[in-house]
Amino acid sequence: MNARAELTLDPLDWSETLALSHRIVDDAVAFLRDVRDRPVWRDMPIDVRTFFTAQLPRGPEPVAEVYREISENLMPYPMGNIHPRFWSWYMGSSNYTGAMGDFLAAIQGSNLGGGNHAAALMDQQVIGWCKEMVGFPASASGTLVSGGSMANIIGLTVARNVKAGVDVRERGVAAIEKPLRFYASDQIHSCHRKAVEALGLGNQALRRIPSDAGLRIDLVALRAAIAEDRAAGFRPACVIGTAGTVNTGAIDDLQALARLARDEHLWMHVDGCIGALIAIAPENAFRVAGIEQADSLALDPHKWLHVPFEAGCALIRDASAHRNAFAVTPEYLESTPRGLASGDWLNDYGLQTSRGFKALKIWMSLKEHGIEKFGRLIDQNIAQAQYLSDLIEAEPLLELIAPTNINIVCYRYRSPGMNGAEQKSLNSEIMLRLQEEGVAAVSDTTVHGEHCLRAAINNHRTRRDDLELLVRETVRVGKKLIGEGVAN
Repeated sequence: MNARAELTLDPLDWSETLALSHRIVDDAVAFLRDVRDRPVWRDMPIDVRTFFTAQLPRGPEPVAEVYREISENLMPYPMGNIHPRFWSWYMGSSNYTGAMGDFLAAIQGSNLGGGNHAAALMDQQVIGWCKEMVGFPASASGTLVSGGSMANIIGLTVARNVKAGVDVRERGVAAIEKPLRFYASDQIHSCHRKAVEALGLGNQALRRIPSDAGLRIDLVALRAAIAEDRAAGFRPACVIGTAGTVNTGAIDDLQALARLARDEHLWMHVDGCIGALIAIAPENAFRVAGIEQADSLALDPHKWLHVPFEAGCALIRDASAHRNAFAVTPEYLESTPRGLASGDWLNDYGLQTSRGFKALKIWMSLKEHGIEKFGRLIDQNIAQAQYLSDLIEAEPLLELIAPTNINIVCYRYRSPGMNGAEQKSLNSEIMLRLQEEGVAAVSDTTVHGEHCLRAAINNHRTRRDDLELLVRETVRVGKKLIGEGVAN
């Protein structure tokens, strides 16, 4: 009896694969080249939604047909964040070279759990570049992760373990003699609540400190809260500074926060996922002075370095504390003096054992453009936000709701005689109409009790005429809705 033919996933005809690959690259270039000609976002028709309910495929389908289905049902309906008029959330807008990096990383196929291979060295090189960008010492450590939420969890895990007073990895949080307290402003990102819950400390361990008129953490209130907690038998452990709040882009006084942390013997963690990379912007780096003094820092290359999703980074000043928080060495991951296992085990610095090769897309983007250009792009976005603010202030039917700190603009359409609920209804509908018409994507939020629209300009494709269009269209839609009596 003949042996059964052995299977593989490689193509039977590489020439057909090459032809299809050329077509895919042509389409990808056109997709980015012509992005301005498409709507920012559009809703999916029912037949497209139905496509995504198809049953599990049991047999093969020609890959050209697979690509046709993707071309018709996926590519025309993106979230929209690569579009020049996408300002809903703070995401970054990707770049083609970074996308090639993702492709090459997948082709090379390396697992970045560690080991002696080129991808692991590049991973550590990129970490070194991140440290240099924000002024961290070369002796610090770091790890590339999925994004800001995970980067913050990494930093806060190290903070918990260092400040617990017991071997919390061995004995658990129940062995901590005095309950730990972490502090942050009331503008903190929601990922920090998830972090303290996942760390077993509970939401009540994260004490929200009132923010001042500039929406930064109130340092007087912070000192009072620390003293109050100590008197009540808690252990103040960590203060979380924010370099760019999600609502308004406010930046805490990081230099003063660093002094306070030293005085109070607290770990200083900085959530810099929005604004840490302002450190490379020649005109605005002063805004994040003090960030280099943090014990740990979270930042996002997929935001102001515009690499494709996903790419976050956690930096820890004390490399041994970082490794001690995560390292486990089973026999199958022991280092050897030579060979494949003689390199560093990068999984000792985070939660993942298997890790994707995120570094290549960052490396290629930085090599192509250079860090100075990315710094100028950050300055450009901040200048664009100020330009939008000036346009809004010059338009009688619009008003700013919060000061524009960096690149996030909070504004609303106003109509005399409307109460707060009516204003919210009107502006929410403006937001939805702008999205549904494919004109622009903004989000909404509440600042100091006032509902408003929010434009977060984190986009290397945005031009000033896009912002002029946003103002005109907000006014146009607002007038139309008033005429329709939408808010009444």
